[in-house]
Amino acid sequence: MLHRTIHLFRKELRLHDNPVLLAALESSEALYPVYILDTAFLTSSMHIGALRWNFLLQSLEDLHKNLGKLGSCLLVIQGQYELVLRDHIQKWNITQVTLDAEMEPFYKEMEANIQRLGAELGFEVLSLVSHSLYNTQRILDLNGGSPPLTYKRFLHILSLLGDPEVPVRNLTAEDFQRCRAPDPGLAECYRVPLPVDLKISPESLSPWRGGETEGLQRLEQHLTDQGWVTSFTKPRTIPNSLLPSTTGLSPYFSMGCLSVRTFFYRLSNIYAQAKHHSLPPVSLQGQLLWREFFYTVASATPNFTQMAGNPICLQICWYKDAERLHKWKTAQTGFPWIDAIMTQLRQEGWIHHLARHAVACFLTRGDLWISWEEGMKVFEELLLDADYSINAGNWMWLSASAFFHQYTRIFCPVRFGKRTDPQGDYIRKYLPILKNFPSKYIYEPWTASEEEQKQAGCIIGQDYPFPMVNHKEASDHNLQLMKQVREEQHRTVQLTRGERCCSTNIPCAVAHRLSSGTWALGLGFGCFSRMLFHVGYEHHEQLFWLLLKCCPKFKNKSVTLFFLPSPLGASSCLLQKCFPKTGSSPPALTPQPQAGCVCLQGAEISEALPMPLVNHPYLHPYLSLLP
Repeated sequence: MLHRTIHLFRKELRLHDNPVLLAALESSEALYPVYILDTAFLTSSMHIGALRWNFLLQSLEDLHKNLGKLGSCLLVIQGQYELVLRDHIQKWNITQVTLDAEMEPFYKEMEANIQRLGAELGFEVLSLVSHSLYNTQRILDLNGGSPPLTYKRFLHILSLLGDPEVPVRNLTAEDFQRCRAPDPGLAECYRVPLPVDLKISPESLSPWRGGETEGLQRLEQHLTDQGWVTSFTKPRTIPNSLLPSTTGLSPYFSMGCLSVRTFFYRLSNIYAQAKHHSLPPVSLQGQLLWREFFYTVASATPNFTQMAGNPICLQICWYKDAERLHKWKTAQTGFPWIDAIMTQLRQEGWIHHLARHAVACFLTRGDLWISWEEGMKVFEELLLDADYSINAGNWMWLSASAFFHQYTRIFCPVRFGKRTDPQGDYIRKYLPILKNFPSKYIYEPWTASEEEQKQAGCIIGQDYPFPMVNHKEASDHNLQLMKQVREEQHRTVQLTRGERCCSTNIPCAVAHRLSSGTWALGLGFGCFSRMLFHVGYEHHEQLFWLLLKCCPKFKNKSVTLFFLPSPLGASSCLLQKCFPKTGSSPPALTPQPQAGCVCLQGAEISEALPMPLVNHPYLHPYLSLLP
């Protein structure tokens, strides 16, 4: 029996790779595409600012137009979720509600309420995952029911899962023709509201325009430059470039205007044609896997978006200083680099990830010692790509409350920006009050003489504030506070710290016992493999021997090597070679035609190359990539 279906759009505001919408079309005789604009729910669950509201409305309008091209329409119904559903299910004789499955607690609660309503009113509910690469529950199950708390462990679990599901086919007009469309009068009655209808300033417009159409255009523009795609390494992008040096696609993934699975497989196709390409965690696919990592951890961690009651987060007595928090939020810290970033954030709703690092470190462990929760709320309000899991995860990371353990690294609010933009063009754009200062003063205008300040048309302390803190004194003091906290809460620290090699401070490749006395080293995933794939083929042999030397557990044991074409693992293993425990000659290397694979030919493993791994010259350029 075919259904009369309401398809609820929540975060998947697109038609491409929308499996639950496709399932709804295939099982229905009538389909009502609906977005319930529950402003009370949105404002209570998420702190949405004017820029994000505009981006959302633009995305809904674009979805409505794209549905119209296929013979349907989007019905935007304002009101409380349950009341809207209860009313229209009875009015339209609905027998099925379909919706995208989400992992945020408030969306899970909403789905549970819809399930209960379905049991009461007699309609079926279907939800499918499409906002992430994987169903996070599968990852949790493979990890024994708990989330993997390190990126290395996470990649290992993905190696067992294999590649993500491929995107579903594109929808066509024929799909919609098989279902009765909503009455044309409904589209006018339930049109996409204008910003003024919601009392949102129409002037709050970002350079990022919302919608699937815009997102797909931006995606195609980036993928056209395959050299840029294959060589992309996120740490090398520029935080204060006047145009984004990363993809700038994050707002479209956050709102579901772009499919993360589509992007993943488009990248895979490009990588397969390249002789060399960057790898996780710094590659473009690596960024998608970081997203997946935070989604997985957030889905099974209580109170993930707060410190209290969060089992993986350090419990820190942060300062409560509303005045200092306000200065940071409103770009009045007196540090031009920090204030320019916060200005761009407020004006455009987007900043580079390293710029986010800078302002987050300044607010928390670097200078002001204010809770990461306060910064998270500001980002949630102002960022177009604000995301429950990623926002909270990154703030815990940047404040060294979880995940990140090199807490002695503190961003200098002067030197950091100057390193990539010595002329200060970024500051001149977003802080025009400082645009006439010479470059030598643009990051530290308070060091200019009174006469030079007059010539620049900006008197520090009158037209622009003095620095609110002495960075050196504040950061030194906070460093000692953080050291004390971590010593006192050592067990919590260890929860998100990666495993280390038994005799060095370098992470090992992942090892599995195959049988008595035989081990398999998976070199297609894990931190060590990042270096293996970055260096040339001619150095793999030496790095492998160094690994054996540094890990006593592998001495005098037969070892099977797996070389994988992708960081996702064992399911795509192409080559393997077994080495007995005796002998002294190093194996020879033979590059293979498959992208990303090499094969070690030979039969011996010994204790050659006694040089310590950490001092190996081939590794020096890559040590900075390790967590």
